[in-house]
Amino acid sequence: MPGPGRSSWQGPEGVDAPRAVRGRGEPGDRLFRGAARGSGAVVLAVMLLVGVFLTYRAYQALGVAGGSFLTTSAWEPDSRHFGIAAVLTGTVLIGLVAISIALPLALGTALYIAEYAPRRLKRTLVSLVDLMAAVPSVVYGLWGAFFLQGHVVGLSRWIATYFSWIPFFRVDGTDPHDPLETTTVYTSSTFIAGIVVALMVTPIACSVMRETFSQAPPGEREGAFALGATRWGMIRAVVLPFGWGGVIGGTMLGLGRALGETIAVYMIISPVFAVQPHILQNGANSVSALIALRYGSASAFGMSALMAAGLALFLMTLVVNFIASSIAARSRSGSGAEA
Repeated sequence: MPGPGRSSWQGPEGVDAPRAVRGRGEPGDRLFRGAARGSGAVVLAVMLLVGVFLTYRAYQALGVAGGSFLTTSAWEPDSRHFGIAAVLTGTVLIGLVAISIALPLALGTALYIAEYAPRRLKRTLVSLVDLMAAVPSVVYGLWGAFFLQGHVVGLSRWIATYFSWIPFFRVDGTDPHDPLETTTVYTSSTFIAGIVVALMVTPIACSVMRETFSQAPPGEREGAFALGATRWGMIRAVVLPFGWGGVIGGTMLGLGRALGETIAVYMIISPVFAVQPHILQNGANSVSALIALRYGSASAFGMSALMAAGLALFLMTLVVNFIASSIAARSRSGSGAEA
């Protein structure tokens, strides 16, 4: 039998089938549909134009560098010896450090706001988290360079002292056990830049996670409580499985923001054009910081090389954000939560 509000017709084999509804609809519906399609087309067109522009401007440099553009660490475009191996590695490391710190912060904050915070306090916390996203990048950069850096050096030294057996935490050319060892070797590092960027991307990830957690089915929440579950038990059984896609999507959206952060990283790091895998050690770099550093003094060919670096960053962030958006969109269906 057809459900309410639906009509059926007998197919060629006598089987009920939903009748196709055809119609132009109301003028308002057609206007909204056209506006939505037009907006989507404009967004895609803008992204396509950005990619075409970067490709056109980078064509000369890519033609000279060829495949070595991805494997060369030095940046000497006027000498025809340049590549993004060092800056691309630094970009990824800063992003990974940032997201490793931002993930637990965003997850804990989102869970508290969605599940534990009193109703009166919830609105205030949401506003504060959103306000963090509105703070300009240069403010985070100033705070990181002049305040955070001096207070984190001790933590960096402690990590290097007890965890130097992990390659990423090793600091070359210094003895962390020597109390007279200079601390400047721990400044302007990937670790410090990652902490600052983590605070910048936490509001983005937190907002996505919070919205996903708040959409967990009320019936399943009440069912868990009816079966004797504690609040934390209900969160583990219902909220987290339902919002797992949102956690992944928010994390990757934050990663996309971290990969492209410019001014805050530029103000903190000490640029080096060598692959620097030791995140606690002085010296780091990123694609965006490279562009900010060399843009003003670049020659015509150097500008083409910078455009090639920007194209690589554009493609990388585009892929990350596309994957994140897909995961976040699928998470809204609640397929991860089983009754």
